[in-house]
Amino acid sequence: MLEASALNKWFGRFHALRDVNLAVPEGARIVICGPSGSGKSTLVRCINGLESFQGGTLRICGDQLTRDRRRLQAVRRQVGMVFQQFNLFPHLTVLANCTLALRRVLGRTGAEATEIARHYLDRVGIAQQAQKYPHQLSGGQQQRVAIARALCMKPKVMLFDEPTSSLDPEMVKEVLDVMTELADAGMTMLCVTHEMGFARAAADLVVFMDQGSIVEVAPPDTFFASPTQERTRAFLDKMIH
Repeated sequence: MLEASALNKWFGRFHALRDVNLAVPEGARIVICGPSGSGKSTLVRCINGLESFQGGTLRICGDQLTRDRRRLQAVRRQVGMVFQQFNLFPHLTVLANCTLALRRVLGRTGAEATEIARHYLDRVGIAQQAQKYPHQLSGGQQQRVAIARALCMKPKVMLFDEPTSSLDPEMVKEVLDVMTELADAGMTMLCVTHEMGFARAAADLVVFMDQGSIVEVAPPDTFFASPTQERTRAFLDKMIH
């Protein structure tokens, strides 16, 4: 479903990604963790075409990501992304936020877009808020709207970039519950998060990054119980204790 091979990315002289290799089969649930500045968010932004990379290759659903605008847009339609900030349009209702891309990008009629949007708003448990505006919702509700909006495009891969980091602690669970339901339904997912409980419960593989490189990849049981790398053990000691 997704394959990164010898991926390299620089910001000026800063080497943000260093020969990153990662293969994600269809239906896999991958959690990416690591300290701040380790390249986690940069990696998922490269996958979504929001950042360019200077070395290596990246394939999504068999198509290679290039700088050609048409090919880039075609590949990006296969990928949904949920950010740290909700990025909802404040002047549009919840329903209008979810139907906008359906109408303008996919050419759906208003009735078709509304039916699709209501389906996914119901799926994330927020259909009753369809006519409200973002400022009338809690942070957790806004993030669920952002997830529904991404799902409306029926992506083959979902990317989450620290989706709970901007939420109050009591709102984190409602978003993680939605993500767990998506994972259980077979959605291919890559999630950058510090929520180790979610990693234990929902991930097939945990990827640990540091200084732009992938240090360790393991199933959750192995990752948490017996990591092979000293750097991984030091990170877990700080995160769990």
